[in-house]
Amino acid sequence: MQKPFLEVGEIVTTHGVTGECKVYPWCDSADLFGRLKKLYWDASGQRCVRVLGVKYIKNMAVLRLDGIETVEDARRQVGKVLYAARGDIRLPKGAYFVQDIVGCRVTDAETGAEYGVVINVTHPANCDIYEIKTPDGSTVLFPAVPEFMGEVDVENEHITVRPIEGMFTECESI
Repeated sequence: MQKPFLEVGEIVTTHGVTGECKVYPWCDSADLFGRLKKLYWDASGQRCVRVLGVKYIKNMAVLRLDGIETVEDARRQVGKVLYAARGDIRLPKGAYFVQDIVGCRVTDAETGAEYGVVINVTHPANCDIYEIKTPDGSTVLFPAVPEFMGEVDVENEHITVRPIEGMFTECESI
């Protein structure tokens, strides 16, 4: 089931003396915050806060949020997670939210063999890496590049892949 509100970042510190909050983005880019008019303090979307202004410092977003007017107000927000409504974020075709990939079953596109479940997604370079927990409890790192990917069906929590030989087998000890 897809969550209606997605974690998009964490307030990590204050910025200046006028109540700005520096946010570490949990998304592809801090630029996302510039496209959002409101955020939420909770995963249920019950507590909304308007975004009054955004600027960027390196890979961080500095937010001016409604109701936070002093450095003391901002300091009380440090450590809080910010959420965005799924419907407020537009993704390019073929892109998915990491939160929708985690938990998907991974099977072979050709044979239907079960490889495991995605437990984490990282982006260390120019492609996502899926961390897949296999049925035997081991972990495999899988590059989510077009050559190896089959279908991604986040609604049914299922991904098919076309791995090269040896990707899901353990190396023998010498």
